[in-house]
Amino acid sequence: MTFPFQFEIFEKTFYWHFVFETLAFFVGIRVYYFLKKRIQDPISDTNRLIIMIGAMIGALIGSRVIALFENPSQIAHQTFLTLYQNKTVAGGFLGGLMGVELIKKCIGVKIASGDLYVIPIIVALFIGRFGCFSMGIAEPTFGNETTFFTGMNLGDGLKRHPIALYEMVFMVLLFIFFEKIKNKKLINGDRFKLFMVLYFLFRFLVEFLKPYEPLFLNLSSIQWSSLFIFGYYWKFLFRIFALKNN
Repeated sequence: MTFPFQFEIFEKTFYWHFVFETLAFFVGIRVYYFLKKRIQDPISDTNRLIIMIGAMIGALIGSRVIALFENPSQIAHQTFLTLYQNKTVAGGFLGGLMGVELIKKCIGVKIASGDLYVIPIIVALFIGRFGCFSMGIAEPTFGNETTFFTGMNLGDGLKRHPIALYEMVFMVLLFIFFEKIKNKKLINGDRFKLFMVLYFLFRFLVEFLKPYEPLFLNLSSIQWSSLFIFGYYWKFLFRIFALKNN
């Protein structure tokens, strides 16, 4: 297995990463519209579109800002091109969340809007992460050197944690979990909150398996983003744990 995965068309070399990234977006959108047809959406189509635009703008900004702080020592050397090219999904989720909340306040939507996106996001992440895996060490999703049985040569001759594959397995588990609870009566918005908490918990923990540059208190920008999410949803977490203990 040679990394990164490539193919040629008319004597030009292309990376499979772009193909899977595009496929992830396309399939995710199709899954969203498929699920949307099966429910009575309390949010109008116009407001849904506006909310999605807010999410995309927020994700575009957030993914670049959090990626920028993944390498604090290189911030002063960043150019606009490298700033645009570097991105992280965790930052995209964080920025997307802020973009949605801001746009909903602007248009006066007070109904939780995230539950409908959970399954499409999981499917898109699964596909997209295969693209990340296909890049080997050329994409900052590779892990530290390891003697664990999952260790793989990702292009530099060392056995490393295949972090992208770990996330793909986690997405499969999340998909099964949310399918199992799809008929449970939950408060509107709880499924999205639960997804965010579980996903950022995974990202917080798996970050210790990666060669990261600490931002503050020996934690990376993604780990600080995770802590922010836990704090942002503290009422939800308190309510869930309170129900579990009753």
